[in-house]
Amino acid sequence: MADLTLTTFDWVPPAPRGFVRDLRVRWALEEAALPYRVARVSGDKGPEHLAHQPFGQVPWLTDGDLSIFETGAILLHLGKLSARLMPSDPRGRSEATKWVFAALNSVEMASLPWGMSKFMGHPTDTAAWTFVDDFLRLRLKHLEPVLAGREWLAGSFSVADILMSDVLRVVDGFGGLADHPACRAYVARATARPAFAKAHADQMAHFAAADVARGV
Repeated sequence: MADLTLTTFDWVPPAPRGFVRDLRVRWALEEAALPYRVARVSGDKGPEHLAHQPFGQVPWLTDGDLSIFETGAILLHLGKLSARLMPSDPRGRSEATKWVFAALNSVEMASLPWGMSKFMGHPTDTAAWTFVDDFLRLRLKHLEPVLAGREWLAGSFSVADILMSDVLRVVDGFGGLADHPACRAYVARATARPAFAKAHADQMAHFAAADVARGV
């Protein structure tokens, strides 16, 4: 039996709650029904934090004497522990793995600057915004027919869908999927899963409890 501990921040302000990336790991753990503990780390990014996550971010996962950071790496590790997260056949595993990297390297690379610009309220009548917006639209243009032709990226639900739908969820929250109905439907399917609801509620409760502890 795996000995799994997920470490995330002990507190964050309200705006990023529901989007802190430990949610992706919580979701995978809930899908797989793997028992785990949640540990907390402060935002001071001390030596112990940096020993596990050299960029001072969260989350990281420990499995016995293994310490794994980056959500893609963590989810691929969990995929080895549960067939609920990764197809068992070689072709299915290959499909899931390549879409894990596509979610992080092709889609999130475009969605992150777009989403940050929206979050910060940057003007949308600049050349910089046009570049960011066009970049995301191009990625979505290519993703739309893929998602129109399949329910899940690797045939059955997998870690690839956790990552891709979570990346697209941010875009959808700012209305960026309005012209991409297949992408919107995909996000809706994924986030309707009970494991996502449990993971999201647990993250929100985690930070709400921290508010109480801090007297906020």
